[in-house]
Amino acid sequence: MILNIETATEICSVCISRGEEVLSLKEPDGSNDHSKLITTLIDACMKEAGLKLSDLNAVAVSSGPGSYTSLRVGVSTAKGICFAQEIPLIAVDTLQSLAMAACRQEGQEGVLYCPMIDARRMEVYCAIFDHENKIVEKTSARIITGESFQAYFDAGQRIIFTGNGAKKCQPILGSPHASFLTLRCSARHLPYFSYKAFLEKSFADLAYFTPNYLKAPNITTSKQKLFK
Repeated sequence: MILNIETATEICSVCISRGEEVLSLKEPDGSNDHSKLITTLIDACMKEAGLKLSDLNAVAVSSGPGSYTSLRVGVSTAKGICFAQEIPLIAVDTLQSLAMAACRQEGQEGVLYCPMIDARRMEVYCAIFDHENKIVEKTSARIITGESFQAYFDAGQRIIFTGNGAKKCQPILGSPHASFLTLRCSARHLPYFSYKAFLEKSFADLAYFTPNYLKAPNITTSKQKLFK
């Protein structure tokens, strides 16, 4: 029994899985208030599955890249449960899980999958995977222009773009070799990886694990004047 937590984007999503089977799933549409929602969603998931926290064998969390604050909420919650229940923590790469979900939906060989997480303006966090979910290009923060991925398109390579960063790139990536699939980050995409990691005992270090923020948080200085 694994609790899976996905908070890399505006979606706060949790599910309980037995092996790869999803027993319960909770994910309200994009409220972006993860710190208030997450414990309530976990409680609702546990009740729907007829389980208690003590029944869990592990907690899996989407490890990023994504929103700095949202990732911190997910990882902190996961760590808290793992410490309290003395169970292992499993980290699942956000982009890889999204690419696998896209591949399972499309099921096409010879196609590349490029999951994209919105990083504001025309920047995205992205990576490229083949149809076997093997990495072709490592995760990076990338500003998308009309020339992005052109080497692949010139070679006749089809790429399926997905994730919450893909929609804004669609008008720019006008190649006939570019396809776009509407798919969002969800805890339902994690069990394949969390169960595999559990069987292989591939656990994250509970004390030292941190998400893959990829970039430092965008912190601005307050313009309000301080009264003395």
